Amino acid sequence: MLQGLALGGEYGGAAVYVAEHVPDNKRGFYTSFIQITASLGLFVSIMVVLATQFTMTPANFSSYGWRIPFLISIFLVAISLYIRLRMKESPIFEQIKTSGMSSSAPLKEAFTERANLKRVLISLFGATAGQGVVWYTGQFYALYYIQKILRVNTRTGFIIVALAVLFGMPFFTLFGSLSDKIGRKKIIMAGCLLAVVSYLPIYHAMVNAAGNQVTGFRPVKNQASGEVTLTPLMNDPATGKQVPAPEAPHPNVPLLVFLVWIQVIYVTMVYGPIAAYLVEAFPAKIRYSSLSLPYHIGNGIFGGLLPLIGVYVCAATNNLYAGLWYPMIVASITFVVGSIYLKETHGQRIWDEVRTT
Repeated sequence: MLQGLALGGEYGGAAVYVAEHVPDNKRGFYTSFIQITASLGLFVSIMVVLATQFTMTPANFSSYGWRIPFLISIFLVAISLYIRLRMKESPIFEQIKTSGMSSSAPLKEAFTERANLKRVLISLFGATAGQGVVWYTGQFYALYYIQKILRVNTRTGFIIVALAVLFGMPFFTLFGSLSDKIGRKKIIMAGCLLAVVSYLPIYHAMVNAAGNQVTGFRPVKNQASGEVTLTPLMNDPATGKQVPAPEAPHPNVPLLVFLVWIQVIYVTMVYGPIAAYLVEAFPAKIRYSSLSLPYHIGNGIFGGLLPLIGVYVCAATNNLYAGLWYPMIVASITFVVGSIYLKETHGQRIWDEVRTT
């Protein structure tokens, strides 16, 4: 939750800063590069983990090696801090501050005034909640599913997701740029709807592509730590009884990459235009605070809880696909709420608000 709160502030600042420095008719294109960095971070982190694993034994990696990628990230924090200490405020913020238009209590103004609160709630349930679950399903849940449920080799699972993310990243700018022409709302809603109607067929295909015939689970509790893990089960051809599934011997890696890539495309559709939409949806003097909250809740809460809820529902129902119900329900809510209440914002001239005043 602390990381989510930090992300909410970091992302809001980045989105506002970029959006206020670029032309109105190319805001979706330029802010989509912010969206790329989220998936790029996942890709680079997978590469660092794989490189660390290849340089040591599995026992050493489990003992202390898993900490090395976290320590390496300290250098990125230092670089980020160095850059931002030399950055000026965004131009519109400077303008409203100079002209005395800034809000003395932006949080209070954002969430106690009816019109602003309505914008926050519509942005949350009509955009970022669905975007959050689609993002986490397409990358994190898919990775967990491949490695832990389908029993594909851990390193192979990392490679599958890394390739899918790598091939999908250019589509962030494609859909960001497209949103400048046809609108943010259409693309975000289309991504949510496609996810809802196709997740079950995609995950059925992933089970077949893994090739180890997993049919259910057995929750196993570690008596020492209290941790509960899911042991995938399969039907023994000789006895017909359920037995622990072995590691997938010959997974269809190209097909699995393709199936995860499709999910990443949905991610690019809902995530590519979202920064531009959020910036355009709120008045300048409360923009930073107002867009950060729905983004943080949509991604940190709705999206962040997806692996936990998904695995819990799978265990409770002994159903391989039940974990998908949660993202499908949330994405459906976003599609309905967004289709009805979300306003199209592309083409909005965000400087006009300051210039008019």
